[in-house]
Order: sequence, then structure tokens, then C-alpha cells
Amino acid sequence: MARTATVERNTLETQIRVSINLDGTGVSRFDTGVPFLEHMMDQIARHGLIDLDIECKGDLHIDDHHTVEDIGITLGQAFAQAVGDKKGIVRYGHSYVPLDEALSRVVIDFSGRPGLNFNCEFTRASIGKLDTQLFWEFFQGFVNHAKVTLHIDNIKGFNAHHQAETIFKAFGRALRMALELDPRMAGVMPSTKGCL
Repeated sequence: MARTATVERNTLETQIRVSINLDGTGVSRFDTGVPFLEHMMDQIARHGLIDLDIECKGDLHIDDHHTVEDIGITLGQAFAQAVGDKKGIVRYGHSYVPLDEALSRVVIDFSGRPGLNFNCEFTRASIGKLDTQLFWEFFQGFVNHAKVTLHIDNIKGFNAHHQAETIFKAFGRALRMALELDPRMAGVMPSTKGCL
């Protein structure tokens, strides 16, 4: 069965459509009006081997906040729909990713319980025009709607672009590990509770 989803979310602030294929090849297409966020989304697709197509028309004349947060929310909804009942998945994923002086670790659990622990002291307040505080908003939106537990730690780094890129690459790799189908667990819920 294909692990795909297309989700649309329309508010007075943003109109978003997200399509994903969890068993893709890392193909991506973006039209959001926020170039650095698109660069980060490309890391998720490429390193997670997830096909990702995101369109967003947001109130960028105000700022990027609603667009970034609502993309996180809609992406989380798409993941929740595509992963289905979670039977047969590895469930847990982790990754360490370096980029020159920067190093980040991401650990994820498709637990059914939203929780975000985000530890990154960005060395700059913005990357290009994008406020670095919005990365927390993106991941909080994702966690709440994908219903995952997510730990993100930037362990070191002084270049803010590198800090962000290691986080998103590690996030993609952790997703890839957690969503892998384990043939030994076919049809089995990866929990002693029998549900997630």
C-alpha cells in the first residue's frame, strides 16, 4: 500500500497544499515564497528519501511567521496520514550530521504523543531574511500534528546556516530510519501497548 498523502490547509493567513510519498527518492518541488525554508525542506526530502511537494501562499507582507509555522502544521498532518496505523515501522530514528564546524543530533519517536525538545542557540537572529526563531515554530507545528516526540540538539557550530542545515539534514535522516518498514515486524505494532 502506498504511503502517500496530500493535505490542504486554508486559513485567512495561509493557503497550503502538501503532498508526500514516504517511499520516494527525494524528489522535491516548492513554491512558498520563503527561499531558505525551501532549502531546508529540500534537505528533508533528499536525506529522508521522501518525495515532497509544497505550495503555500502566505501573508509574507506581514512576515514569514504564519507561512513557516503553518507549513510545519500541514507537513505534520501529511505525515500522520501517510504513515497510517504505524504497523511494521521501525518507529524510532536518530541521526548525527556534521557540516564543517557544525554538528547536530536529531532523535524521533512516532509515539502518538506530541513532544518537542529543541536545543539550538543560533549565532545569528536571521539567515537571509528568515528569523531563526521560526525553526522552533516549524518543528512545534510538525510535532503537534504528526504526533511524534522529537529531540533536536545543535551540539556545536558558529555559522547559523550550518547550524540550521545540520538540523534539517539530521531530521530527514532520522525520519528515514524511523519510517523504514522492518520485514520482521510486518503487520505488527511497534509497541508493547498494542497501539500508538
